[in-house]
Amino acid sequence: MVGLMPGTRLLQLVCSIALIALIALCLAWELWLAPLRPGGSYLALKALPLTLALDGVLRGRRYTYQWSSMLILAYLAEGIVRAWSERGASQMLAAIEIAVSAAFFAAAVAYARVTRTA
Repeated sequence: MVGLMPGTRLLQLVCSIALIALIALCLAWELWLAPLRPGGSYLALKALPLTLALDGVLRGRRYTYQWSSMLILAYLAEGIVRAWSERGASQMLAAIEIAVSAAFFAAAVAYARVTRTA
């Protein structure tokens, strides 16, 4: 993207890394690391909505940053609830989900603000 303000590439990079990390975390958590049921659970499908935002985030589409910043709040809420209610590996994974979701949210909102046209 030509003419973007300084720091925009960094915000896009943070969002991209956070989104990919959250997709990987959701899948690993529910399939291998600490699934609700042995052998994995259908809760791994929670990663699916995140994949819908992946192309737009990687391409720097402002509209995708706008709607995905609202979507990510569901993952932040899930992380808070599971960090509070679970113990062991799930609690640690929930803490990671909180950190990654918060990083994505902050960077996505900043990206949408910086790329706003007057």
